[in-house]
Amino acid sequence: MEFVSVRPRKYVPGDKRISARRPLVVPARLSWKDQRGTIRIANVVTRDISDEAVYVDWQGPSAIPMYRLVQFQVASDARATESLPSLLRAGKILSAVFRIGQRRRSTGAPEGYALRLLVPPGQRSASPADLVSATA
Repeated sequence: MEFVSVRPRKYVPGDKRISARRPLVVPARLSWKDQRGTIRIANVVTRDISDEAVYVDWQGPSAIPMYRLVQFQVASDARATESLPSLLRAGKILSAVFRIGQRRRSTGAPEGYALRLLVPPGQRSASPADLVSATA
């Protein structure tokens, strides 16, 4: 299987992202508990990845609610991809749904989800804003 990697995009003034977003298409898996406590699992494909977040394309018929905690894991055969952040190579990472894509007319399910990676403070990369406030 071949994975697609594209160079990071340039900084745009007014862009509020903490880290650069890189278009990267790799298979991944989400797991979460629904409102009844049943564990759900879905195979997804990433579209964009940064050090703090990931956007995944959704093919399932159901939806995940906003702010739901999910376990995100890149497929084992894709973990060797060079442009993949090191945090995502290790295995599962707790994430939260923070944006839901447009809904499909046919199923009512969203086209994708933006996940905020809940990165432990010791593993977080320093952002430019952190560096400015630390030196000011």
